[in-house]
Amino acid sequence: MSGFPSPFSGSGDDIFDEYDEFVPEHIPELGPFIEDHDVLTDECHISFHELTKELFEERGVYDMTFGYNLAQLNLDHRHPGAGYRYAEQTDEPAVLRAEFTPTTPFCPQSHTLTMGSFRAWNGLSERHNYDLVRVRVHPMHHKSAAINAQLEELEEKYLETGSVTVVLEKGDEIGSNPMERAMREEGPSRGPQAPF
Repeated sequence: MSGFPSPFSGSGDDIFDEYDEFVPEHIPELGPFIEDHDVLTDECHISFHELTKELFEERGVYDMTFGYNLAQLNLDHRHPGAGYRYAEQTDEPAVLRAEFTPTTPFCPQSHTLTMGSFRAWNGLSERHNYDLVRVRVHPMHHKSAAINAQLEELEEKYLETGSVTVVLEKGDEIGSNPMERAMREEGPSRGPQAPF
């Protein structure tokens, strides 16, 4: 999948690390979902993140704001605190935890990107050594509780059915985000309505 043009994407290669580099100052700090587990660093992080790039490319997990594969966010010098960190679950090493830190607390794509990440990693699970990749958004995001509750539900349904394309409770499909659901529940605005 080719990149999408974006006024935010930049053009110089000098703003990105290489996929075979582990640069701690250019990736997110550990968050609560992974900090007490066996965090991947150095070659282990690089190896899984290179695979992530491939899986995200295959499944179209793109950050539409920046116009690139979401895995590239970890390498972007302009957003050193954003992207994914990974850890093997201490009590179950066949489970990988992935925590996404968005670029801002109000990132409108966090729901879509984490759902897409979950589907890519678990829908192509034969390509890595984990039975399950659990995904959560960092609590710095203002909707993290709602997004993480839906990710947890998706995880449970995936374990029950083996499918990453299940429909969640209340008719919420995977692509629906919390803001869209809130707008549906609130109904039309009370302001002036156009006559057409």
